[in-house]
Amino acid sequence: MVDMIRADGLIKTYGTVRALDGLDLAVPEGTVLGLLGPNGAGKTTAVRVLTTLLKADGGTAEVAGLDVAQQPGRVRAKLGLSGQYAAVDEYLTGYENLEMVGRLYGLGRHPSRARARELLEQFDLVEAADRPVKTYSGGMRRRLDLAGALVAQPPVLFLDEPTTGLDPRSRNDMWDVIIGLVQGGTTLLLTTQYLEEADRLADDIVVIDHGRAIAQGTADELKAQVGGEHVELVIDAHSDLGVARDLLAGLAGGAIEVDQHARRLVAPVTGGAAVLMEALRRLDAADIAVLDVALRRPTLDDVFLTLTGRPPEDVPILNNQTKADEPDEKVLSR
Repeated sequence: MVDMIRADGLIKTYGTVRALDGLDLAVPEGTVLGLLGPNGAGKTTAVRVLTTLLKADGGTAEVAGLDVAQQPGRVRAKLGLSGQYAAVDEYLTGYENLEMVGRLYGLGRHPSRARARELLEQFDLVEAADRPVKTYSGGMRRRLDLAGALVAQPPVLFLDEPTTGLDPRSRNDMWDVIIGLVQGGTTLLLTTQYLEEADRLADDIVVIDHGRAIAQGTADELKAQVGGEHVELVIDAHSDLGVARDLLAGLAGGAIEVDQHARRLVAPVTGGAAVLMEALRRLDAADIAVLDVALRRPTLDDVFLTLTGRPPEDVPILNNQTKADEPDEKVLSR
């Protein structure tokens, strides 16, 4: 399968801060790569380099088989970009924003108008089409921004934390749109702080920190690397806690926690659902009533704390500088 996005040994520095430190990426055609990492890890810098908005200090990058540094104009014609902050003109209407993008892409007046109407319908913005964007909600602006990235129907799409700050409903709506694009054959690089977002959307995930890839795999594979599965059980009777603990001892991979007040047992395990079923069989055979049961997997914070040593919202400090030292980091334009 052909790689539509490829980076080899990308390096980018801001003063004494190395935002990218030899980053390698590969995204096969028609797939989604989730670029996961804490704030300041280098995600946005990588997107800016790959979309020709920023020149790398070292390494090479290609989009749709075109060299990003040597053929920037041709690369831009092959990609769409939606950044962390909606790049829309709030004094124009939604329709006018999309028509303007079409004209800038050289589509011509009538094709630009037709494409604008088509995208307004696709993104459920028809009723707001003729309202100034300054009256739009945050979720509506995000949808309009993504629509703008799709005006020219690019084969490659970059989404830089597209759902940060959205409410759960707006986030789910955005996910549905993205899934539809991928099903239509779009190749996507998605940066995100949310493992659950990458879990739902990405075929493969690269976790980066301090500008380097520190882990790669599917969401399930990353959780398996972190470990920490455990079975939680709530027993009906206090008198059964001791017996239940003994029955689970052979399945647990470590010490079993017992909460006498809540009648809860927490057993670290490996093996997932098969272990959970065996635990329930043993308890049922001993006539121990179970009120609640769950198989818990690592959370987003567990993954980040294990892989990076800090939760995802932390901003790293490198040589007494922070992400704020990266010029134009918050300014993304198509």
